[in-house]
Amino acid sequence: MKKYLITLSLALFSGHALAADKLSLMLDWFVNPDHAALVIAEQRGLFAQYDLEIEIQEPADPSMPPKLVAAGKTDLAVSYQPQLIQDVVAELPLVRVSTLIATPLNTLMVLADGEINSLADMKGKTIGTAISGGVGEATIAVMLANSGVSMDDVKVINVGWALSSSLAAGKVDAIYGGYRNFEMHQLAAEGMQGRAFYVEEEGVPPYDELVVVANKDKYNSELMLRFNRALELATQYIVNHPDEAWQLFKTYKSAEDLDTELNKNAWYDTLTRLALRPAAVDASRYQRYSEFLFDAEVISSKPDTSEYLR
Repeated sequence: MKKYLITLSLALFSGHALAADKLSLMLDWFVNPDHAALVIAEQRGLFAQYDLEIEIQEPADPSMPPKLVAAGKTDLAVSYQPQLIQDVVAELPLVRVSTLIATPLNTLMVLADGEINSLADMKGKTIGTAISGGVGEATIAVMLANSGVSMDDVKVINVGWALSSSLAAGKVDAIYGGYRNFEMHQLAAEGMQGRAFYVEEEGVPPYDELVVVANKDKYNSELMLRFNRALELATQYIVNHPDEAWQLFKTYKSAEDLDTELNKNAWYDTLTRLALRPAAVDASRYQRYSEFLFDAEVISSKPDTSEYLR
C-alpha cells in the first residue's frame, strides 16, 4: 500500500510538472527579425523547457496590443519604450517586463548620392513620416536643432508606411521612422543607397526600441523569470550561431514568407541590437527619455519608473 501511494504521488507530481503555463503574446507588427529572440525561443523549445506555452499572435491593428494587455484581453504584448511611457502617463496599467531590442532603430534617412550630406543641409527640405506629430516630430526637432536647423525650416508630411518608396521616388527628401536594419536594405533592393542619421547621435536620449509589456495588476514575477530566462538563452544562441538561428527563424511555423532576401539582410543587421539580458533594465535611461518627452510636451507628466519597470 505504501509503495502504491508513493507511485501515485510521483505520477501526480509528474503530471503537474508537465502542465505548462499558457501565455498569449501579441506582437507589435508581423513577424520579422526584430522578434528573433521570441521566435528562436519557440523554435528551440526553450519556452517549453521552462514550462511555458507561449501563443504568439500578430495584430490586426498595430496600435492595439498594449491596449489589449491593459484590458486583460492578452497576457503580454511587444511595444516600444516611447509608447510605453505615453501609455503609462495615460494611466494604462502596464509594466515593462523584458527588452528585445536594446537600441533605437529609428533614423532620419536620406539618399546617399543626394545633396544632403549633413543635417545642416535639411533647410528647405521635405521629410516624410509614418505618423504625424508626437514622438516623431519631437525627435526630428531635436535632431535638426543639433545642427542649427528648426522645424520652421522644413516641411513634414505623412506618407504612411510607404517610407522607403517615397524616398526612392523623390516624393520627399528624407524620411523619419525608417529602421536602420530594414529600410536601408529596401532602398538597396531598388538600386539605391541610403544615408542614416542616428537619433542617439543627434541629441535624442537613447532608448530601448522593443520591449515586452504585461498588465500591472496581473504581473507574475515567477512566470516572467522563466520567460526571460528562455529569451536570454535564445539570444545567446542567436549571437553564437547566427547562421543556424537564421535557418530556424525563416521556417517559423506561423509565417510563410520569412525566407526573403530583405529578412536575411535585416537578420544580420539586427544581431548587434538584441538585448543580451532581456530582464535587465536601466531606470535612469527610462527617466532621461521621459524627461525628453516631457520637455517636448509629448507627455503631460513624468512617470515614476518604479511604477512601470519590472
